Amino acid sequence: MSAPTSTAAGTGRAGPRRRAWTRRARRTAAVLAALAVWQVLAQFRVNLWLRFSQFPTVTETAAAFARRLGTAAYWQDVTDSLTRIVGGFALAAVLGTAVGTAVARSPLASDLLGPLLEVLRPIPAIALVPVAILLFPSNEQGIVFITFTAAFFPVTVSTRHAVRALTPVWEEAVRTMGAGRWRVLRSVVLPGALPGILGGLSVGIGVSWICVISAEMISGEYGVGYRTWQDYTIVDYPGVFVGMATIGLLGRFTSTAVEVLGRRLTRWLPRTADDSPPPTGGRGRWRVGRTALGESS
Repeated sequence: MSAPTSTAAGTGRAGPRRRAWTRRARRTAAVLAALAVWQVLAQFRVNLWLRFSQFPTVTETAAAFARRLGTAAYWQDVTDSLTRIVGGFALAAVLGTAVGTAVARSPLASDLLGPLLEVLRPIPAIALVPVAILLFPSNEQGIVFITFTAAFFPVTVSTRHAVRALTPVWEEAVRTMGAGRWRVLRSVVLPGALPGILGGLSVGIGVSWICVISAEMISGEYGVGYRTWQDYTIVDYPGVFVGMATIGLLGRFTSTAVEVLGRRLTRWLPRTADDSPPPTGGRGRWRVGRTALGESS
């Protein structure tokens, strides 16, 4: 009787593993196909409606990338851009979560901060470059400010909506057990809103990269964006594509770091097929409420 059970269990494990390998193969094939199309269009200087005559080929870009990897200037630029991103994004994550929670929970904070946030939120962060130049004594501080502003509003808005969407019965149940305001915030509000907060962080890190690269192109000194623009001005097109590839890889790395952190912080959530947390609601909310009640008791 044990043999069929073992076989069934083995088959059940093999199914998801096979699907995972299939998805990886599809993704790899898609990237390779895109590179192949790029190589053909650039190598044969195809000029139809779009002009590829000035494009470097994949092989030329790869050779330029390999040369850049061996220079100290390249790693200095990467370090500067990452430092600006980490500083501005970390500050935005902390303040955005705090402000979004306060606006959602406190009528006074909502009245004082809500109108101001709604007026400032539509302004693109990159449009604040002149303000940053006038406000801060150095370009470095101004670029960090631009990065902070870009991530602050997505985090704040996501946090506000996530906190307001929480089921009131959780808080009422915990309060009946004698929990105070800070215990409710720590045991119910923040855990329940965490999936929404993480969604804001994922959006914020992407917007931060867009704005930090743009700010480096306009007023930066060193950094991947600055170097990419310099390559364009001296007509070094392989260098421009090296900069674009570097930006894409760094953006992917930081986004993956945020996603991994989110999965670790939300281990209590049921997982979907692609191992990502479901939206706040239903079974996930029930588990949060049950966890909070268990901690309070």
